[in-house]
Amino acid sequence: MTSFGYTLMTEQRGPRELVADAVAAERAGFDFEVMSDHYFPWLDEMGHAPYAWSVLGAVATATEQVPLMTYVTCPIMRYHPAVVAQKAATVSLLSGGRFTLGLGSGENLNERVVGGGWPAADVRQEMLDEAVAIIRDLFDGGYVTREGRHFRVDSAKLWDHPAEGVPIAVAVSGEQSVQRWAPVADAMIAVQPEAELVRGWDDAAGADLPKIGQQPVSWGPDVDAATDRAHALFRWFGGGWKVNADLPGTAGSAAASQVVRRAFVEAGFTHVALVEVGGEMQPDFCEFARTRLLPALREEFGKAEQPGIAVRRR
Repeated sequence: MTSFGYTLMTEQRGPRELVADAVAAERAGFDFEVMSDHYFPWLDEMGHAPYAWSVLGAVATATEQVPLMTYVTCPIMRYHPAVVAQKAATVSLLSGGRFTLGLGSGENLNERVVGGGWPAADVRQEMLDEAVAIIRDLFDGGYVTREGRHFRVDSAKLWDHPAEGVPIAVAVSGEQSVQRWAPVADAMIAVQPEAELVRGWDDAAGADLPKIGQQPVSWGPDVDAATDRAHALFRWFGGGWKVNADLPGTAGSAAASQVVRRAFVEAGFTHVALVEVGGEMQPDFCEFARTRLLPALREEFGKAEQPGIAVRRR
């Protein structure tokens, strides 16, 4: 059985529209909702990039039951990990414990805005190691002081946080990152539908932990218009994550992109977040999902019984 979610894509909607979309997606019956956390859109044509955490606060209070998650937040440059922990704890409380913190090592396009340069991949992984450890410690309560290679924390403490902490999902892209994060994360995130990632994760972490992917779709009454919209607005990910992580700007995304097809369910992912391409299509897509798409998906793949995206296991 597979859980099907809805993507609140900040790159193609304004903040008020995103909140309205979140409510509509919950009413449509999506199993969970994820939100991107970027400073830039992937392409200029997408046209938006509101601050995800302000929108998440509004979404947490506007919705009632649907689980929420960042897909994903980078806690190594644009945000300090101590601040990420505070934001995540607050959203978790606002949502009544419905929030999972999705983390990744980021991409040049969104993190370079703070002027710190763009570290090599192995350095970014080291930074994410430290960041996750800091966030975990803060979720556990009490004062946290750390002096690491990349981050310093001086007597930090979360004064408002859920007693059970906040589940953490981490993005992986290959065997090395699976082995690195499976022992410490509550769920796996991957942007490519590779069965090898699922098998490696299950071997290292246990098959009961969620594996979360994301599937773009372009829906509409006109096939040609839907196809053109997909080509125009969602060609940015054709090169895969190892390419996208180092692209410096929206022009680079356009130059490196092509159309891709994905098959997360077949690869063994337990959660698939759908992305409807095109901001103006969201209200109609949610109604289509309610009446036709979600019933058809559940008839084919079964109704998921998992209450949320991830439960903290440590």
